[in-house]
Amino acid sequence: MPKSKEVLSSSSSDSDSDSEVDKKAKRKKPSAPEKPSKKQKSGESSRAGGGASSKSSNDKDDNMFQIGKMRYVSVREFKGKVLIDIREYWMDQEGEMKPGRKGISLNPEQWNQLKDQISEIDDAVKKI
Repeated sequence: MPKSKEVLSSSSSDSDSDSEVDKKAKRKKPSAPEKPSKKQKSGESSRAGGGASSKSSNDKDDNMFQIGKMRYVSVREFKGKVLIDIREYWMDQEGEMKPGRKGISLNPEQWNQLKDQISEIDDAVKKI
């Protein structure tokens, strides 16, 4: 009898760890829809040439702006809300651009607050 109780307790702890794994997996799923749009962006030079296979992919490309090597600002919609995403990207083994962990997403109000403080930020940079 005690053995069955031990099995039950260990299985319940296993299910807890399984649910944690499920939660982690669920967190990764929202980034999956971004992957195709980022892959299309890697051909930025082809976009400048005017060659786009579909209008919807071109719209996604138009909303990404390169600000450095592998760093982009993108404007996108997520769960019905507009976000300004400033993010670092990396290349996977297949050559697809993937969003990295380093980055921030701002709502339009936060974006406007940042724009309003640009001159103060520039002054602080000059002082340093």
